[in-house]
Amino acid sequence: MHTYQRYSPHATRPGAIVVRLYRSGGEIRGYIREVAEPQTDDTIFPGEEMEPEVAFRMADNKNRDTNQPVFVELTEGVTWDPAWGEIAK
Repeated sequence: MHTYQRYSPHATRPGAIVVRLYRSGGEIRGYIREVAEPQTDDTIFPGEEMEPEVAFRMADNKNRDTNQPVFVELTEGVTWDPAWGEIAK
């Protein structure tokens, strides 16, 4: 089971992978983004909403060659589901 870090703009560096989870039509959906250098826009992959499990799997694959954790951004109304993995305190 994977462990993820809570997203904080101050804790991430350029190149960090973030899974953003949000509510859409009564479901929890997600997308992946890569944090960019300051003053530039983050890169969003693949540009469509996904189920959380798919988003985490893609984020883990994109991040496997780095030493950085995958970060999780929970928007309003979304609570962590232990089925997704662990989230560091």
